[in-house]
Amino acid sequence: MKSPVVKRSIVIAGHKTSVSLEDAFWTGLKEIAAKRDLTLSDIVAAIDQDRRHGNLSSAIRLFVLDYYRGAQHGAHPESKPAVMTTPVSRSEQLLRAD
Repeated sequence: MKSPVVKRSIVIAGHKTSVSLEDAFWTGLKEIAAKRDLTLSDIVAAIDQDRRHGNLSSAIRLFVLDYYRGAQHGAHPESKPAVMTTPVSRSEQLLRAD
């Protein structure tokens, strides 16, 4: 029986690492990156930089879950960019849900 978890290598911040995620999370992450006109490496690097604790795979799962929960409630229409009124870090800009 094939495992639902897929391990992939990805380069983030100039170093290669492996991330294990279920295929549904890889698909969701790729969709989010495409909607934001980012590479998969860019969005994973931002998630990695922004995480406070836990491993990278868990941080990615939570990011994808939060994104789609927000979409369900209309929190981030993709057709209109968010207006930033306060300075934020590059990772915060990439990860904002609105």
